[in-house]
Amino acid sequence: MAHLEQAESHLAEIELLSSMYPDEDELVITDQLAVAELREYVEGATDTYPLSRPHILIKQKMDTDTVKGVNVTISCTYSSDYPNVLPEIAVRCPDLSRSQQAQLHSDMNTYLSENCHGDVCVLSAVEWIKDNVHLYLTDKSTSSTAAPGKKASRSTSSSPQPKEQFSRLWIYSHHIYNKRKRKNILEWSKELCLSGFCMPGKPGIICVEGPQSACEDFWARVKVLTWKKIIIRHREDVAVDSPSAEASMVDNMDSLRRFTGFEEAMFDPHGNRGNHMNLGQLYQYLNERGCGDVFQLYFGIEGR
Repeated sequence: MAHLEQAESHLAEIELLSSMYPDEDELVITDQLAVAELREYVEGATDTYPLSRPHILIKQKMDTDTVKGVNVTISCTYSSDYPNVLPEIAVRCPDLSRSQQAQLHSDMNTYLSENCHGDVCVLSAVEWIKDNVHLYLTDKSTSSTAAPGKKASRSTSSSPQPKEQFSRLWIYSHHIYNKRKRKNILEWSKELCLSGFCMPGKPGIICVEGPQSACEDFWARVKVLTWKKIIIRHREDVAVDSPSAEASMVDNMDSLRRFTGFEEAMFDPHGNRGNHMNLGQLYQYLNERGCGDVFQLYFGIEGR
């Protein structure tokens, strides 16, 4: 069963990459036979766990604050034990010196080891590279800088915080299966007057929005439950205008909400255990609510 779950996660990631990068100039699967063997095993056509090592290339043009159209090629060779073992990921960029490239690889692997152990990570690697490649293009002494990937919250500031804040937390969990946890999430969001949604399965996603104090209360309750992995992947904090004669503070808060109420959202569950969701439908769901950009923050790729 462990091998089957590994293979399902492995294949799901390759298929997601293929759907998001349909152009051969963006994604190249150099060993189609290895992918075919993986699919046969997942679909039950063979009982033999494939030992082949699929290899892919992701080619991107990335813009930084100082350089436009930086050509980056991400080479990924999967191991047969992926995702329990990190794949071999190499980044090639003609704008980077050999020492800069070596430092980038070292920092990226450290980030993946700390944040993606036991989970699919190629999308996280792409996201990390997009977020951090500019550091290596502009600073030749990257080894003396703070480790990339440990980004400060957008809401952090040395100035005093406004008295009233609206927050939206985007929470990522390795998986959400447990019925009691799912019930708690629904009950706590209702109790705290938070809107948003919870997508159970693997991975699990929770979005809550509302008064900052209520969001922090929700997070304090959720994070102490037993999880394999749960983090706030992204957060948005907005100062709320003082109420006018025509509007109350509640009205001002509600005007910032992207969701009506809180729901458990399912997107065409599939897989042997019905625990994988259709990420294309998730992207459409987010996009309809003006949150399509957060898909890339979760999965490291732009939805289409």
